[in-house]
Amino acid sequence: MRLRNIPGAKEAVNESPYCFTEFKEPDRPWREIFGNDHPIFMEIGMGKGRFIIDNAIRYPDINFIGVERYESVIYKALGKLKRMGETAPLNLKFIRMDATEIEKYFPDSQTVDKIYLNFSDPWPKDRHAKRRLESKEFLARYDKILSPSGDIEFKTDNESLFDFALSEVESSKWELSYCTRDLHADAEEMKDNIMTEYEEKFSAKGQKIYKYIIYR
Repeated sequence: MRLRNIPGAKEAVNESPYCFTEFKEPDRPWREIFGNDHPIFMEIGMGKGRFIIDNAIRYPDINFIGVERYESVIYKALGKLKRMGETAPLNLKFIRMDATEIEKYFPDSQTVDKIYLNFSDPWPKDRHAKRRLESKEFLARYDKILSPSGDIEFKTDNESLFDFALSEVESSKWELSYCTRDLHADAEEMKDNIMTEYEEKFSAKGQKIYKYIIYR
């Protein structure tokens, strides 16, 4: 469930040096903003930020960008960073936007090297299929901002959404480099797996976690 209408959330997001919104778009290339030429990894639909923050801590030589639609959810992530104080990662930024606008934040040759889609909204009604982050419509958007050697990692507990995502890959120019219907049974893949809040919750209940990695 999405958190909404937290008093002060919008102001906190708009004023935070971690955040960009339609009111505060980046005026420089991302690598100037981060101050280095490190790879850029992005999570679309970052939720409360556990996954993206843990990645930024584990991999200081990679720049991370978290994308989320709701200020109130980003506000929760900012709270985690605030509690970390001086130990909060510097290789991390957030964008408050609808993912349909993603190209606006990556014009020209500014590209990302990996995109994470974690436990996306399944939009279960057929008429809403185009809104799914794994749809061919969104794959076309990712194609415009992803580096030539970049890839997309997708995890979900929803088998129907996973089946849909695989069908969209099959009908596009993308290829699978990894696919499993039980991620937590794959000891090798789990060595570097960082869990989201949802993944921890669902896997603790015994639900299987589905995952693919795709490339062009």
